[in-house]
Amino acid sequence: MERLGPARADGVPAPTSPRIRLGGIGIDPVTGAEAVARVLAAIEAGRGGRITTPNVDILAAARRSADLRALVDGAELATADGAPLVWASRLAGTPLPERVAGSDLVWSLAAAASERGLRLALLGGTPDLAARPTERAAEVLETRHPGLKVVGAWCPPMGFDRDASQWDALADRVRAAAPDLVYVGLGFPKQERVAERLREAAPRAWFLGCGASIDFIAGYRRRAPKWMQRTGTEWLFRMCSEPRRLARRYLRDDLPEAVRLLAEAAGKRRGER
Repeated sequence: MERLGPARADGVPAPTSPRIRLGGIGIDPVTGAEAVARVLAAIEAGRGGRITTPNVDILAAARRSADLRALVDGAELATADGAPLVWASRLAGTPLPERVAGSDLVWSLAAAASERGLRLALLGGTPDLAARPTERAAEVLETRHPGLKVVGAWCPPMGFDRDASQWDALADRVRAAAPDLVYVGLGFPKQERVAERLREAAPRAWFLGCGASIDFIAGYRRRAPKWMQRTGTEWLFRMCSEPRRLARRYLRDDLPEAVRLLAEAAGKRRGER
């Protein structure tokens, strides 16, 4: 695995800062602008990659599974989606500069892609034939960013990744579209596994695991207000929006994991004094 920094004047990627370890996984200490710059520099150099955006939910899952930890650490770029990760890094004395959420990267990368004439594909979203959120998201992005080239908007059926014929058909579509960027909104860890497999079909593309972001772009689901995003309470908005699906996960798994993470960070800081 090679991690790339923003390009220097001579076109060579600059060295990157070491990843900050939190709860057993590594996070790149980058701002949103720096993350976009790294991706653009790599695309210009002909190097593909994968972006993962860990939050507390992903951290909890990765703590329980070595395979999932390897899946997160195997990404060329890992940014802190969850505010508790940023808080813990500051408590530990190794601060991350800011939260860099996948639902923000989908917009900033699309803006940069439109300026450079890059090609974007969308994969995932909620499979609703009436609302067509994936196709609608493509339309929204192209309207917002007129120079953007959306070359694919695919919402495959459940189980497509376990069906050889459906998988081969998707890989053929990706190969023919030749995207520079692919947003994969299938939820962790499925989106990361799908992205890793699809890199064979588009080795120079960058794949972003973006969770529910395709639905957010399409307006199929609402994202939390800006003040909740800033204060780290976006999870509360999502839980109240989908209580049957998310309440148990957030309250049983994620809240204890956040407390544990912050306690570990505070303990690390005290141990260094």
